[in-house]
Amino acid sequence: MARKQGAGPAKTDIDMTPMIDMTFQLITFFVFTLNFSTAVQDDRVQLPVSQLAKPAEGPSVEPITLQLMSDGRVIYSGEPVSLQDIGGYLENEKRVMISVSKEPSTATVIVRADGRSTTGDVQDLIKICQEKGFEKFVLRAQYDESN
Repeated sequence: MARKQGAGPAKTDIDMTPMIDMTFQLITFFVFTLNFSTAVQDDRVQLPVSQLAKPAEGPSVEPITLQLMSDGRVIYSGEPVSLQDIGGYLENEKRVMISVSKEPSTATVIVRADGRSTTGDVQDLIKICQEKGFEKFVLRAQYDESN
């Protein structure tokens, strides 16, 4: 019996469905885990540069982000608030935390102060937070890589 000579190897089809499914699941995972919050960072606040600034070691517990602008106003939840009025907002934060059985002293207040803001304004902001029962503070700055 004579064999018929073929033009090449037999054609094989690869099922790409599992690969496409896995890619879609990864994209979905990354979209849901990304933080698109603009309340954490605002372009109106230019952080000071410091060689001592280090990245955070881990996520903050119950973070409250306050951004002090150069004119003395505080950006809270994306809206500028006067330094004198921030106490009312912090009182609301305190009430919410107590209503869910958490102590304000466990919350971390992240202070992002503009490099042109005065030291007195930063101290006043921290004092107001302390009066409301907040005890943990993190000051943000940009790391200076000029060394």
